[in-house]
Amino acid sequence: MKRKILVVDDDKKTVDLIRLSLEKEQFEALVAYEGIEALALTRCESPDLIILDWMLPNVGGLDLCRIVRSESNVPVIMLTARATEDDKLLGLNLGVDDYLTKPFSLRELVARVRVVLRRTYQSEERPSTLHFRNLVIDLQAHEVWLCGKPVHLTPKEFKLLETLARYPGRTFSRMELVERVFGLD
Repeated sequence: MKRKILVVDDDKKTVDLIRLSLEKEQFEALVAYEGIEALALTRCESPDLIILDWMLPNVGGLDLCRIVRSESNVPVIMLTARATEDDKLLGLNLGVDDYLTKPFSLRELVARVRVVLRRTYQSEERPSTLHFRNLVIDLQAHEVWLCGKPVHLTPKEFKLLETLARYPGRTFSRMELVERVFGLD
């Protein structure tokens, strides 16, 4: 299965070059040109990695990174013209997994994508089951057991339970849940 990489930059030429390089290396490339679009794609497509520019229209790269970090552990590579040490430290302290400055080498970027993916997914494969006290959720078989007995759920009910179980303690708005369960924009 191809790994999904979300490329977020407001420069179409940069996005196209990165997309082509990733596809040449057998990755599936998703693209967004602004923060709100990137957030929607992140929520509905669950990319395996995000390549993110700092300066974006409507929701900036740092704000987008904060939101993504509050919702998931998807790795983020910051790709930006902001090259000062303070900028790099701010991005890394915010939670980006790698930081690359423009101008950049496409070969180096793809190599960094591979390294971050390997480091992320070798060390923490997504669990196939979630456990909460007497509740067991099998994410691959789409089955749920409570106290050892099967619980029959509709696909939408299962998706809702899965969403809440993946992010324990997180508060979702009604609209976020509707988007995740029904896949609405």
